[in-house]
Amino acid sequence: TLPYLPGARPCIPKDFGHGSLVCVCNATYCDTMDPLVLPAPGSYVKYESSKAGKRLERSEGKFQSSLHTTGTATGGRRCHRGTPRHHGLSRALPSGLLLTLNISMLYQHMKGFGGSLSDAAAMNILKLSQPAQDNLLRSYFSESGIEYNLIRVPMACSDFSVRPYSYDDVPNDYELKHFRLVDEDVKMKV
Repeated sequence: TLPYLPGARPCIPKDFGHGSLVCVCNATYCDTMDPLVLPAPGSYVKYESSKAGKRLERSEGKFQSSLHTTGTATGGRRCHRGTPRHHGLSRALPSGLLLTLNISMLYQHMKGFGGSLSDAAAMNILKLSQPAQDNLLRSYFSESGIEYNLIRVPMACSDFSVRPYSYDDVPNDYELKHFRLVDEDVKMKV
């Protein structure tokens, strides 16, 4: 388990000259976030990043309750630019944009959020010093980071691999008797 770092540490921006900023994360420093706290019913928390330099900037707001929303007879929650009870979102929304949530209709369940661990990502992480690796992984998976809880690992090689490979190169091996993981999996991802 990676140690927990309490309290938010701000992003130290670095510009590599390509029109956007990144946050410095190295052996001695990595930006962090305060632990996520679920908002009260009828409220929301928004985290925004932008090319201009915002990095998971937190803002809060309240939904405007409505018994009837446009296009639905089931009611819902609304927030829009200029609503007096609304905070944070209005400065980023185009004029006239309206978000309507129909809280009585569910389409899917969220299992979590995450990213991909490709061969290229694993190789780059392993090139970092151990303290830098710890800071980077903490920034993704801990309560002081963005709290990823899922990782997608490509099966065999992908376009982010340094060589083509599969787990079973024997033709017609339908019982997978020759199946084996390769060094990229064993040394970098498992």
